[in-house]
Amino acid sequence: MVGVGVFGRNHARVYKELEQQGEPVRLLGVVDPDTSRADAVAREFGCKAFGSVQQLLTTHSEVQAATVAAPTGHHSSVAGQLIKSGVDVLIEKPLATTLAEGEELARLAAEHKRIVQVGHLERFNPAVQATLGILSQPMFFEVHRLSVFTPRSLDVDVVLDLMIHDLDIVLTFAKSPVREVRAVGLPVLSGKVDIANVRIEFESGCIANFTASRVSTERVRKLRFFQPRQYVSLDYGRQEVLVFTVGSEGTEGSSATPQIGVNKLAVAAEEPLHAELRAFLRAVRERATPVVSLEDGRRALNLALQIVAAIREHAKKVGLPGAAKAKR
Repeated sequence: MVGVGVFGRNHARVYKELEQQGEPVRLLGVVDPDTSRADAVAREFGCKAFGSVQQLLTTHSEVQAATVAAPTGHHSSVAGQLIKSGVDVLIEKPLATTLAEGEELARLAAEHKRIVQVGHLERFNPAVQATLGILSQPMFFEVHRLSVFTPRSLDVDVVLDLMIHDLDIVLTFAKSPVREVRAVGLPVLSGKVDIANVRIEFESGCIANFTASRVSTERVRKLRFFQPRQYVSLDYGRQEVLVFTVGSEGTEGSSATPQIGVNKLAVAAEEPLHAELRAFLRAVRERATPVVSLEDGRRALNLALQIVAAIREHAKKVGLPGAAKAKR
């Protein structure tokens, strides 16, 4: 486990839980340049602590797989070092900070025949899994992801930090190339964009509106979409999906007040991180393409970077002070 900040520690916890539950996996160690933090997490989960990836690889030549949860700017170098050493990797989202870095990781993975999964955690949310079975032709999405401010992940703006979760989900649901991106964003409490609103039009004609904020007074993680005869409301946090269906086929115009059926989808509650890590380990064992592939990660990163560029252009156009210089 490389990088054991708040979220990296959770990965270490789940790997240890899977080991204790009989999953054929063993947590060898944790890596963090903050050696006191690495020592504390290693003691908590009964493994060894290392100050660098090189130290880990020198000590444990049998290491087969690793999660990379270092700051985003280090994803490419850390994951690249592991891949070249014959280690399969799960790279936390976003995959990298630039498309060039993503391309280099893809090249290395192909050259060294390594499994690379990208940590788009919401793909493993039971509510998302339940929704996949009812998708027909989604034409309009409204997505909100709001969080209170924390000093975590301030090396990237809110698009790469929070919104990218929903970009990956909508790309998966919409199954259509992007035609147009419009976006506005502002730095509020950090030097980068902390709140953003985005409108995306797909080639299919589908429209998606996204709002992401890390300066909210409440925590909201919801996705809603309309498709023919249906409105679907998905709550990531509650792991709930409500489906509103208008009438039945062939009943249009039969009543001035059409019947609306409400259905709550059956969702098997599970911690998404458990499902994500089990899927990663399965891909490693079976040498199979991961549920969230490197290509999926590049696709979400590409759209996120388009949005970051659109925000900068909008800020420049309207003369927003400070916003135009907010960099990814």
